[in-house]
Parts: sequence; C-alpha cells; structure tokens
Amino acid sequence: MGWNMAKGSTLTATSGNHLLEALPDTERETLMRQLRPAHLTVKTVLFDPGQPIQFVHFPIDGVISLVTPLADGNIVEVATIGNEGIVGVPLVPGGSLAVRAISQVGGRTLRLDAGEFLRDLERLPAFRELVQKYVQALFGQISQAAACNRLHSNEERLSRWLLMSHDRVGTDTFPITHEFLGQMLGSRRATVTLSAGLLQSAGLIRYHRGRVTIVDREGLESVSCECYGIIKAALDRVVSTAS
Repeated sequence: MGWNMAKGSTLTATSGNHLLEALPDTERETLMRQLRPAHLTVKTVLFDPGQPIQFVHFPIDGVISLVTPLADGNIVEVATIGNEGIVGVPLVPGGSLAVRAISQVGGRTLRLDAGEFLRDLERLPAFRELVQKYVQALFGQISQAAACNRLHSNEERLSRWLLMSHDRVGTDTFPITHEFLGQMLGSRRATVTLSAGLLQSAGLIRYHRGRVTIVDREGLESVSCECYGIIKAALDRVVSTAS
C-alpha cells in the first residue's frame, strides 16, 4: 500500500502537524493517544474517487496532492496538503471524496481511523472548530488553484508549487520528477522541463536527477503568481485564529 507503520506504536512527542499543535493540550493529548505514525512513499494512493475513506492523515513532512483523474488517464491537481492540514476531509460517516489523494513527496504522517475521527469531531469542540476552518481554507485553495491553472503562466504555477512544497517538507532539497510534476500541473513534460530550466538559469532552483533544490527563496517568490501568497495566508489563518 506504500505506507509503513510500527505495529502498536503510540505517540507522546509533539506531532509536527500544525493543526494538531494548535489545539488545547487536553484535546491534542486525546488525539495523540489514537494516532499512529505512518510513512508514505512517493506515488502512494491513499484513496480514489468514490472509495470509502478508511483513514484520515495528518502529514508531518511530506506533500499529498488531491487530483482529479480524467478518462484519458491524465490527472489534474486541485490542491496540495502538507503539515498545515488533513487528508481525508470533509468526511461523513461511510462517505467518500470525488478526488484521488496521492503522495507526491514521500514523508511521514499521523493517521487516524475515519470512525474515530468522526467521533472525535463530536466530542472535542476545539478540534471540530479547527477542522471546519481548515475545510473552508481547503475549498478556498481549490478555487484559487482553478483560477491559477487557467490564467497564470507555467513558470508562475511551477514557482507556486515549489514554494508550497518547500514550506511543507522542511528541507531545501526534495525529490520530484518532471513527469510527475507535469501530471500535477496539467502540463506536458517538455513544458515543465522548459519552465524548470528557466528557473534554474535564473539561479532560483537547481534540478538534477529527480531532485530539486530551492536556491533563492525570495527570488522564487517574486516569480510566483499572487496565488501562493493568497493560499498560504488563508491556511496560516486557520492556525493563528485557533481558540
């Protein structure tokens, strides 16, 4: 399935997920007793459209894409989720989502049984409020990404994607292939290669053998469209306004 977990392991340290860390101590401790660590390898599919959600994931240092698969085999990314969010929401009992969740940058998550997640929403008020705020921000990201994919250049969109991934992985260098990035951005591989080459020539990134390094963060922000700042601000507000 692409994930590994220490059987029977529990968590006592800080989570590494910003939403969990924004909770009051008592509610966070309740959740941490139920969470189990997992590791997602690249291209792990957490769920497909219409498939019942078995587990909700709280990413720590990877990046997970929500994508819409098309009949011709292509996929289009509608949102990315990292350590600021949750994978598997919004969720109702026995429900599913109309997207595929796929790990695009491998990393660690904390997973929670979907049934336990729903029960926790009922009994933990601060957690419920935080999840509701996050779902609103997630829908905002999806709407912003739709406009970005339609109106902005490949270089702007690639810069946005790289910045958002950089925020989440906690390191300047992380693995990603041009082929996979092209699928995520809905562009041909050759187009992504050209755009990445332009960013590299400008001294903003370095790309070699499937690994990208952010060289000039400020320069990359200047090249990116305004969508990066809008999406980041909305996600940051979820945590900063937590009660």
